[in-house]
Amino acid sequence: MIKTSLPSSQNPAAPAQAVDHCRDVTRDHSKTFFLGSRLFPLRQRQAVWAVYAACRTGDDIADESTADSVSAELDAWWGRIQNAFAGRPGPDPVDTALAWATRTYPIPLSAFAELHDGLQMDLGDHVYRNMDDLTLYCRRVAGVIGFMIAPVSGFSGGEKTLQHALMLGQAMQLTNILRDVGEDLTRGRVYLPQSLLTEYGVTRADLERGVVTPEYRALMAHLCALARDWYAEGRAGIPCLHGSARLAVATAARAYEGILDDLERAGYDNFNRRAYVSGTRKLLMLPRAWWELRSATGG
Repeated sequence: MIKTSLPSSQNPAAPAQAVDHCRDVTRDHSKTFFLGSRLFPLRQRQAVWAVYAACRTGDDIADESTADSVSAELDAWWGRIQNAFAGRPGPDPVDTALAWATRTYPIPLSAFAELHDGLQMDLGDHVYRNMDDLTLYCRRVAGVIGFMIAPVSGFSGGEKTLQHALMLGQAMQLTNILRDVGEDLTRGRVYLPQSLLTEYGVTRADLERGVVTPEYRALMAHLCALARDWYAEGRAGIPCLHGSARLAVATAARAYEGILDDLERAGYDNFNRRAYVSGTRKLLMLPRAWWELRSATGG
């Protein structure tokens, strides 16, 4: 069970330079996540940036390192995470910030262990045979981030709330996968499950040609609908978060789901363009997120 608070005596001041570095990493790599993070109170915001930067470091290793070095680099990253949790951070500012965040909030090391397992799934030619395989991947590389953020925000509802947080993270990862089919192909990766490709009559050769066929549109529509179901399940837990974290998470979720809207408007072409939500549209989503949250909480 994840605890939801720590004694005030264990809440040291955040290391300013290290946290500022993590803020910059968050802003540069995910404008959607950064928008949501800005709505947290300062101390929570700093911890969220530290968590994001630590996760992003591992993700960049899996995506950008050479095949000969990536496994060793991921293991080294995992060692850095463990040292940060043990209060022995290395010189990297991300490690310093994460060590502070884990002293201040009860962030579970087990969530990072699952993330490490998920990033290792990107090594080699991992084949996603069915939705169970893809769901496991989404859980490991993104769903568990809900387990990291919920203790920072504080929450009620125990394990049920954590399961909602898990589903929200999985929805965001499935959104990433649907947005990045063409980009992932350039890395030799196909996350779309073999069972669904067969069911909808789509082959690997079809994907590599980059042509949006009626069969491919039907497959994308199916997976977008699944992602929206996951968003709905995840969003049900947001009222159990404490304070302004509710609006922060609701805003990030609404903006991320907006990527699906853009993908659908483009006829599911994720080979020749990258679905996105403009900064203006994200800001316009704030009132909607606030109103939905107010209605859900009876405010």
